[in-house]
Amino acid sequence: MLMLEASLQEAMNARIIGSGSETMVLAHGFGGDQSVWDKILPYLTQHYQVVVFDWTFSGAVKDPNLFDPLKYSSYDAFANDLIALMDELDLKSSVFIGHSMSGMIGCIASIKRPELFNRLILVAASPRYINIDDYEGGFEAVAVDNILSNIESDYENWTSSFPTLVVDNKDPLSVEKLSKCFKKMKHEFAVPLAKTVFRCDERVILDKVTTPCTIIQTTNDIVVPDSVGYYMQKKIKGKSTVEIVKTDGHFPQLTAHLEFLDVLGGILGLEI
Repeated sequence: MLMLEASLQEAMNARIIGSGSETMVLAHGFGGDQSVWDKILPYLTQHYQVVVFDWTFSGAVKDPNLFDPLKYSSYDAFANDLIALMDELDLKSSVFIGHSMSGMIGCIASIKRPELFNRLILVAASPRYINIDDYEGGFEAVAVDNILSNIESDYENWTSSFPTLVVDNKDPLSVEKLSKCFKKMKHEFAVPLAKTVFRCDERVILDKVTTPCTIIQTTNDIVVPDSVGYYMQKKIKGKSTVEIVKTDGHFPQLTAHLEFLDVLGGILGLEI
């Protein structure tokens, strides 16, 4: 956990917005910040008290000393921060929506402290990105090596080019938004964090997850193919389902937010 004189809520820019008796926690992924949820927040806050925050690697976090690449070389440390933040905010039995790397972080946190979560919604999440044996993660090892090399050697160009691959190009404003988020993240954070994410293998934790899960995929995500979602559904111990949002890319909350909200409404029994 972060050892801070200031509160975690302050350090991680955590905000609680909205009304309702239940709590929902939204966690962004690699290179992002809480602004990736801006399009859906006005709808969700009508039904829930919604917690948004920034991970310590985010360019939106004021204190760069909070992110220690060695400490955060696995998802476990992030899960501990999530638990500590939820404890500080006195949250229990929350709906957790984790995008990309945060999906696995939420799974790990739910194993450690299942009483904090009543549902996990895993958006474009993956336990492993690299293909191995009969597991299709979406990337050959050499492709991941190339991504990491580009981040390391030409970060400025990568922050412009990668968003065009992972965000539906029919939504140029969202491409630009993600690119700006990436550019705000420090290069010295991006390199080790990208290694943690793209070389992760959290498949072994899935059969320890007992919290009910919904896995949300898009119809065409070059980062996380459909096969990963169905693999996770098969391996997760708790009740789990797969839902598809009909859009391209890795960020349905940006590029197809109304369809994404429709799926969330169906999962949670809401009129959104």
